Amino acid sequence: METQRKYLQPEVVSKLANMELRARLVVEGFITGLHKSPYHGFSVEFAEHRQYMPGDEIRRVDWRVYGKTDRFYVKQFEEETNLKSYIILDTSASMKFTSTVTSQKKQQISKMEYASFIAASLSYLMIQQRDAVGLTLFDSIVRTTIPPHATKQHLRRILVELEKVSPGDVTNSATALHQLAERISRRGLVIVLSDLFDDPDKVMAALKHFRHNNHEVLVMQILDPVERNFAFGSDAVFKDVETGEMLTTQPYHIQKAYQEAMKDFIERYKRECRENSIDYILLDTTTPFDVALLNYLNKRQRIG
Repeated sequence: METQRKYLQPEVVSKLANMELRARLVVEGFITGLHKSPYHGFSVEFAEHRQYMPGDEIRRVDWRVYGKTDRFYVKQFEEETNLKSYIILDTSASMKFTSTVTSQKKQQISKMEYASFIAASLSYLMIQQRDAVGLTLFDSIVRTTIPPHATKQHLRRILVELEKVSPGDVTNSATALHQLAERISRRGLVIVLSDLFDDPDKVMAALKHFRHNNHEVLVMQILDPVERNFAFGSDAVFKDVETGEMLTTQPYHIQKAYQEAMKDFIERYKRECRENSIDYILLDTTTPFDVALLNYLNKRQRIG
């Protein structure tokens, strides 16, 4: 069990050969650990079933599942299970940032790598559940869109796209998200993976656009640990990855002010998402992947 669970650790997954292997092992590690979670009893094998309810036809009871769980489940028809999910991945230049843990001299993975691993794992899990999933990549504009489908061939297409993802232009999250809110016609679950490094007023207006169009929304804000705590040592040179501007300073002079500003930045997104019935989760590039998958699963079960 512990062998499989190790694949929930970002530093382990980053060393694997390809995106398909990463996605499969992350999901297998996730499922292995679910018996310790509030979702005890869930497995990909039973994702196409729901519990028997009065009025259901007896002939739809799956007796094989009953033998394993001692509970009555009915097999769902495809149209009952086919949620459409839209994974929207920020590929702007700020997402390529990665830091080194000073105490360990250990290189982190970039925010973009981390986000792409989550996107791959979610896609794998969704298609195992027979849910349709699509993928969109954006920076200042929408760059790539793969419409939702629920086939294994479609999953491979998504994983190939994630395998070759690379940092793009400066960010303009709000404009790109508004474009997508207009394009996505069928109601579904919108999952945004981004550092949200843009004007919060504009980003929230775009996220509310999805809600106005009756979509469920799950936002995963992804940061590097150093972006959260500003844990630098002596003199440091900072480079804006989107503009190229350079700044030399002594970090300890501005650390407290930075930490307070970042805390306010994060808390604002948390608060405004909550006020607008948007699910929000903060992740950094060291957070085990099961945290993201559990939040998705919780959202999925509430949607029904």
